[in-house]
Amino acid sequence: MVFKVKDHYFKKAKKDNYLARSIYKLEEIDDKYKIIAEGDSVVDFGYHPGSWIQYTSNKVGEAGKVVGLDIKPVNKKLLNIKNVKLFEQDIFDVSSLAQIEHPEQFQVVLSDMAPNTTGIKSVDQDRSLNLVESVFELLDQFLEPGGNMVIKVFDSNSAQQYLKSKKKVFKDFHFLKPKSTRSVSKEFFVIGSDFLA
Repeated sequence: MVFKVKDHYFKKAKKDNYLARSIYKLEEIDDKYKIIAEGDSVVDFGYHPGSWIQYTSNKVGEAGKVVGLDIKPVNKKLLNIKNVKLFEQDIFDVSSLAQIEHPEQFQVVLSDMAPNTTGIKSVDQDRSLNLVESVFELLDQFLEPGGNMVIKVFDSNSAQQYLKSKKKVFKDFHFLKPKSTRSVSKEFFVIGSDFLA
């Protein structure tokens, strides 16, 4: 399958000076579910290339803080944003919040992480679910009680079953496929509000 990569959202992102079209996914999620507030501290797992960082740093304002972690080298285009700290770090190797210079839990956890895809649907779905499960396991460490979460998921029966079992860890739990998601994509986002730690 060949994507028309330079679609409407790609061009819009370029025009609006965002690093990727995925900005509009987070914007739609946040508009609908009010995930990020001014003054929040936010951690973004697998932030690269950084459009979610751009959106979030603007939304939390000067009183807020944004931490981005990714196994890719730090994106230098984001280094001049005052309320942002970036780490070239595997999120699953972080054993304490002091490692990322943020001793307190966050109000918001974001994860737009995706596995390295093979093109084999079942393998890619399993790899995505492994990532999702791993992020849920990190919530007690990273997310404060009452906090919010957004995670990307590749749809599958196994993913649906797993997510059903996790509904009870948030007061509100929603699924959304944003309008800017390509029509052929099987991804959707899980939005959890008010973490019941």
